[in-house]
Amino acid sequence: MQALTIVPILAVLILVHELGHFLAARLFGIRVLEFGIGLPPRLFGIRRGGVLYSINAIPLGGFVRVVGEDSHTLGPDSLQTKPRWQRAVFFGAGAFMNLLLAFVIMMALVGFRGEPQFHLYVAEVVPDSPAARAGWQPADRIVALDGKPVRDASELVERTERAAGRPLHVTLLRGDERIDTTVVPRENPPPGQGRTGIRVVIEPAARLTVAAVQPGSPADLAGLRPGDRLVRVAGYPAEDAAVYFLLIQQHAGKAIEITGERDRQLLTVTIHVPPSTSGETPNLGMTLRPTLVTAPVPLWRIPLEAARQTAIMVIQMVQGLAMLLRGEASLSDLAGPIGMGQLTSELLAISPEPAWVTLGHLAALLSINLAILNLIPFPALDGGRLFFVLIEAIRGRRISPEKEGLIHLIGFAILLTLMFIIAFADIGRLLSGESLLR
Repeated sequence: MQALTIVPILAVLILVHELGHFLAARLFGIRVLEFGIGLPPRLFGIRRGGVLYSINAIPLGGFVRVVGEDSHTLGPDSLQTKPRWQRAVFFGAGAFMNLLLAFVIMMALVGFRGEPQFHLYVAEVVPDSPAARAGWQPADRIVALDGKPVRDASELVERTERAAGRPLHVTLLRGDERIDTTVVPRENPPPGQGRTGIRVVIEPAARLTVAAVQPGSPADLAGLRPGDRLVRVAGYPAEDAAVYFLLIQQHAGKAIEITGERDRQLLTVTIHVPPSTSGETPNLGMTLRPTLVTAPVPLWRIPLEAARQTAIMVIQMVQGLAMLLRGEASLSDLAGPIGMGQLTSELLAISPEPAWVTLGHLAALLSINLAILNLIPFPALDGGRLFFVLIEAIRGRRISPEKEGLIHLIGFAILLTLMFIIAFADIGRLLSGESLLR
């Protein structure tokens, strides 16, 4: 049933897209014939101000019909007679509304959910490296460089690069202990080791709760049960999944103490960690459910952070399209409504976020996808119609309406064929049990 959640999401996204065209038409005096909620066949409609507002049988999106869009009707209220810039705004208004909707969704998420807190850990220390000589250990959390907080791996690399050849004061957290160290990043490090000789992992802060325990497993034998919240692992605060897995890996073949909370009471158990034969993290036989920890965002920063996250999604979408055009991605990586339903179900099953946050992120991402896909200069899409307006501006005259209409018709047929191909691929993926999150 979770997969069906995508239906109202897609309906709203498409409806907002069409609302953009509707508002642009009203703004420029283009006569709107019909504003439809859902897709035909029509169930009923009400005429107000010369516009038919209809409710249609297929509850997926909507549409706008205006005078002169798909016909050669002339007149002061026809799309055909409007200036080029007004026609361009009309065709681009749907995509603009989708981008605006994504920004508004991200504003709500940032404002109500807050900002995830990320932890940066040392995952591996190369022997005899500057980090090793400074006493760094795996599972140490990197807190600050030269007294200034470090937020992510890219900032760590950038500031370490700038400090090459000179002492860099690094503050670490080892369990509850705060440790001040001094490291001298190498100017000419060996290949693959980096300036300090460490591998790092970044992980969002999260509360870890036992979701399931396999009968007869080390976790079961130690007395852990579903619902237990991990508090400490080997003396380290259980603040995220990264430090948990690092510590379990360090204790392969040894005993490890884990403190948990059950019914508001603390309990400490000793688990004998199985040996690791392939270098992978040993399996204790329990599944953890992380719940992200967030911090409030100041009011003035909410629109800035929402704009930043929206821009990141736009860039990622454009990069994905570029990969598709370069042949680095295939049509099997695309998904239609059926695949989106599968994706929704899979995301809700594994996301450490509340369902409303996960669905909000998905809605924002799909809204951006809808905007950018519609701006592709392909016949029948808004981008294709914008392209014809551009050609008209360059040539100084229009392409024959008959030729343009035929090109859009061919483009629509190609898009329809592509939609069927993607739908069959989505069904095949569902039947085979293949995940979209591979």
